[in-house]
Amino acid sequence: MKPIEVFKALSNESRLEILQWLKEPELHFTPHEGIDMRKVGVCVTQVTEKLNMTQSTASQYLSILHRAGLIKTERLGKFTYYKRDEEAIREIGEYLKQEI
Repeated sequence: MKPIEVFKALSNESRLEILQWLKEPELHFTPHEGIDMRKVGVCVTQVTEKLNMTQSTASQYLSILHRAGLIKTERLGKFTYYKRDEEAIREIGEYLKQEI
């Protein structure tokens, strides 16, 4: 993980909100039938609805968070689901504590 990429990803209010929402997805998203949002994550459609933005913008935001290493993806059928990478988030916290 490159810290500068993480900081760039977090420099947008909507991307920061996405990470916050993914911490407790059941409080912020309507679940897909048969999907445990804590284990599998949420799809771009759910994020798009929550952000009230276009799907392409939501997809771009998720892609930036993924490239920064802050979220993981899982493909199930025709949907890609996104969830937080808790280990990576802990690592960036440790980096901040030790290096800055």
